[in-house]
Parts: sequence; structure tokens; C-alpha cells
Amino acid sequence: MFNIEEELKKLPAQPGVYLMHDAKDEIIYVGKAVSLKNRVRQYFQSSRNKTAKIEQMVSRIARFEYIITDSELEALVLECNLIKEYRPRYNTMLKDDKTYPYIKVTVGEPFPRVQFSRQMKKDKSRYFGPYTSAGAVKDTIELIHKLYKIRTCNRSLPKDIGKERPCLNYHIKQCDAPCQGYISQEEYRERIEQVVEFLSGKYDKILKRLEKSMMEASEAMDYEKAIEYRDLLNSVKQVAQKQKITSGSTDDRDVIAMARDEQDAVVQVFFVREGKLIGREHFHLRTAVEEDVPQILTCFVKQFYSGTPFVPRELWVQERLEDEDTISQWLTAKKGQKVRVVVPQKGQKERLVELAQKNAAMVLEQDKEKIKREELRTIGAMNQIGDWLGLNWVRRIEAYDISNISGFDSVGSMVVYEDGRPKRNDYRKFKIKWVKGANDYASMREVLTRRFSHGLEEHELLKEKGVGEEYGSFTRFPDLIMMDGGRGQVNVALEVLDELGLEIPVCGMVKDDNHRTRGLYYHNEEIPIDRHSEGFKLITRIQDEAHRFAIEYHRSLRSKGQVRSVLDDIEGIGETRRKALMRYFKSIEAVKDADVEELSQVPGMNRRAAQSVYNFFH
Repeated sequence: MFNIEEELKKLPAQPGVYLMHDAKDEIIYVGKAVSLKNRVRQYFQSSRNKTAKIEQMVSRIARFEYIITDSELEALVLECNLIKEYRPRYNTMLKDDKTYPYIKVTVGEPFPRVQFSRQMKKDKSRYFGPYTSAGAVKDTIELIHKLYKIRTCNRSLPKDIGKERPCLNYHIKQCDAPCQGYISQEEYRERIEQVVEFLSGKYDKILKRLEKSMMEASEAMDYEKAIEYRDLLNSVKQVAQKQKITSGSTDDRDVIAMARDEQDAVVQVFFVREGKLIGREHFHLRTAVEEDVPQILTCFVKQFYSGTPFVPRELWVQERLEDEDTISQWLTAKKGQKVRVVVPQKGQKERLVELAQKNAAMVLEQDKEKIKREELRTIGAMNQIGDWLGLNWVRRIEAYDISNISGFDSVGSMVVYEDGRPKRNDYRKFKIKWVKGANDYASMREVLTRRFSHGLEEHELLKEKGVGEEYGSFTRFPDLIMMDGGRGQVNVALEVLDELGLEIPVCGMVKDDNHRTRGLYYHNEEIPIDRHSEGFKLITRIQDEAHRFAIEYHRSLRSKGQVRSVLDDIEGIGETRRKALMRYFKSIEAVKDADVEELSQVPGMNRRAAQSVYNFFH
């Protein structure tokens, strides 16, 4: 039994990170401290200064744990990683999880390429961005290939020069075939330098070159070529116009400001690269009423820059951040050069921050209803399902389904929903190994036994190694299991859980005669549900997703020839006759019900084969 008072006495006066757990061992808050002893104790001391959010959180704490670090900076980095991993309920959370595209020029290669990239790695390549529009990045890369005739292939050059014929790009004049040695490495390198200039925003040279080429083609009455140059010229001008100058400086910076109401906040970020505003993006945050602007901005900066590979030289922020010096040190270490956090006080800098704040306010106003609707259909729907079943906390749901189309061997699916949204990384599929034939109950027993046995084994293994559950693929157990069926499927699940010593609520999704969910089977009774509610819509989505995932897996195995039909076991029935039977009768049940005369009517079937099929089923 965890004794909070006793454990508080053991806290060290050192920097570190603390994790608060509730009665279900869910991590509900992660924080950092210069002194763990002082910071964690504050939560459990009677004080008038506690906010309603903190009071509520403290009332749910069943135990806490902590990790000691050597410095406050290390604690900050660890806090960011843990918040991103566990997404605790009482932390101010960045709702968006976006990655931004870059244009990557592989200058470390003898014959470099220009590529789309979602990551900025520490390699020999040059990266431009991040950009806010993937479509715009792809358009720009396509334009670069047309302008500079840069290769797109993965051939290892110059080693593979002349080994294969040139590709289509050479024939449509979008590549000068370095793979054939038609262009020297020196000339190709010059083009790459021009590409780098273009991506750096220096358009004058290419505009002049295209204009000159267009005029020359026109004078030579090569109007088709002139139109081609004109189109390229317009494309370059379009790209150039998107790059709006924001200052005379050529530094990279992000301009960050926010707007908020009682429940939500929107942070607006302007991305300025080499003095040009290349784009902007807004982010929604889940906040508490008592949190002020510095607290929210601090949470945003820590979460956003822990997940993005690019850190600019400067952050212009609306108000001073908490832990500003530590955050600046962390970003400096991440970037590898000095990063400044600035609160502009006057002139153009202040106006740009004000502009970001106005944009954030506008987005918050426009998206308020949309945010509410999204909350209702996700977290609100989860809470509704919990209320119907009398459960206090439903954050993670796992749903299972079995598929055995047309007599083919069974497969199982497990889909996961967290906070009302599918968590596809946690989906699992099972090829049934222990059960022969189409037995849904036995197949479901196998799937659940394998899933939870594996989870328990993995948990013990990770415990021995002293690492957290995030390193396991099966260790996180659900708050609720949903079965695609009624009493029979629920009882199978409860038996498996009982055998393994687990207590997890299980409900069945009961269907009507039209195969639509009409209620939930829970604790030996059917609970009717409102078909117009968000909870019902979420249940339908979960059920459809489990069914889709199972069928998709089954079909993929069929296409690989890894599953067999019961027809394959009939003497005289090969692949051709099996397909003919299924085309003619549509289902195994119809084949079973057919007599010899009907079976003989199938194209490719003779009487002997028809008799063989009939005898097999009768």
C-alpha cells in the first residue's frame, strides 16, 4: 500500500521529474522541479492558493513516482518526453500533433537530388523549411525538376553510370541523364548551386534567364517553346510572391502569440525563414481556467519544440515564459547554436506579435463551435458510454472482431480508441492458429488469450528490465473491452480475463435484425442506448472499424495465398473449380445447400466433381 505521507518524507531535494498516478495507475500529471522535495510536497499541503484544477487532480492521486536528474535542464527535457508519451489528463496539452515538410537537397552525394522530407536529420544534406503546406512543397519540387533537370532516381552515381537505360524523365526533357554520363559532375553541381539559391529566395537570376529564353524562342517563331518558358516564368513568380518580406534581417524566427477563452486556447505561430514569412499555423490547446498566458505559452513551447526537428534562432513571444533561461538553454542545445527568446516591446517586431495574436483570436472565434462539436464526438462520447455502463473513467477502449469470409480460415482484429479517436499504432491482427474451421467463439477465445497473456508476460519482462510500459506493444490494458456480439462473446471474454486474473469491464454490442447496434450487453442485461447520441455514433464507428480491419487483414492473406477455403479439402476441386463454385453460388452456405444437379450446372464442373462436393458436405 502506497503511503503518501511516508513517501513525501523520502523525497530528495534534487532536480527531477515527478509523475502522479490515479487509482487505476493511469499517469494523470507530469511535472518538473528544481527541488522534488519542495515541489511535490506543495500539492499535499493545505493552502488557499491552489487552483480548482490542482485541487481536483490532488483528490485523484493514489501514488506518485519521481526520476532524479543532474540539472533543471535535464528535468525539462525529460518532462517534455514524458508528457508527449503519456498525454496526462491534467497537463495543458497541445491537441495538434503535426509534422512539417522540408525540402531536402542531398548535397553530400556526387549527383545530389531534391526531395520531400518530413524529418530534418543530422546528415550531409541541406534542408529548407519547415513549410506549412505539403502541397506547396511538392509543387515547388516539381518546378525545380522542370527548371534545373535534376534527377529523381535512386541510382548510385557515378558507380551505376551506363548500367541501365535512361528513364522516362530524360525522354520528356526533365532530366539530363547523369546516369548515362550525358552531363558532367561539375555542370550538374552548378545546377544544384542554382537550386540552393532558388530555395534561399534568390529568384532574380532564374526570372531573367526564363524571360530571355522566352523572348529568344518567340523571335525564332518557336511558339510552343515560348509558351513553355512563359508557364515556367509564371510558376516562379507565383512561388516568389508567396515569400513575403517581414524584415530586413535574414535570421530564422518563429513569432508566437495566443488567444483564449474559459476552456480553450489557440496559439498562432508565424514561421519566418531568412527574413521571409513562409507560412503560419495555429494550434489548439486544452487548458484550465486558472492558467495565465505565460503558463500556457510555456507549455506550448516545450511541447511544440520537443516534437519539431527545426529550431529557429529566435522566438518572439507575446509574454515572458516561465523557466525562460532553462528553455533557452534547452533550445540552444537542441539547435547547436544560441537561441534567444524575445518579448518585442516596440516597432515592427511588436506589431508582428500583435498580428499573430489577432489571428489567434480570429481562429478561436471561428473554431469555437467546431472544437465543441469535436469534443462531443470524441471525449464527450467516451464519457457518455462510461455513464451508460456506470464507469467513472473510460479513456481507452479495445474492440475485437473475427472474420471468416466464405469458409476461409478465421482471422481476428483488435482496434483501439483513445479519447474517442482511433489509435492505429496500437491496432493488432491475429491469424487464428489453434482453432480449425469457422468457430467464432473459439477463435475469439484464442485472440483474447494471446493478447492478454502476451501483455502480462511483456509487463513482467519490462518490470525486470526496469523500463516503462511505453517500450511494450501489449502492456497497456483497456478501460473497457467491446465485443462484436452479445452474451456469448461477452462470456468468452470474461472467462479469459478470469483465467488470467484480470478485471476489465466487458460489454457486447448487441445488433438488431438489420445488423445495426441497438444496445449494449453488460452485467447480464441489455442496456438500451439513444441512437441519436454521440455515444451511439462512436460505438458504431468502433464496430465498423473492427469489422473493416478484420476483413482487410483477411483479404490481404487471401491475396498472398496464406489462407485456405474448405473447398480446398474436397477431392477433385482445384483452384479453378473452387473459384467457379464461389462465383456461381456466392457463399459456402449456398454450396452446402445445393444438390448434385445444381452443382453440375456450374461451368467447369462434371457430375463426378459435383458428386464429390455433395458427398463432402453430406
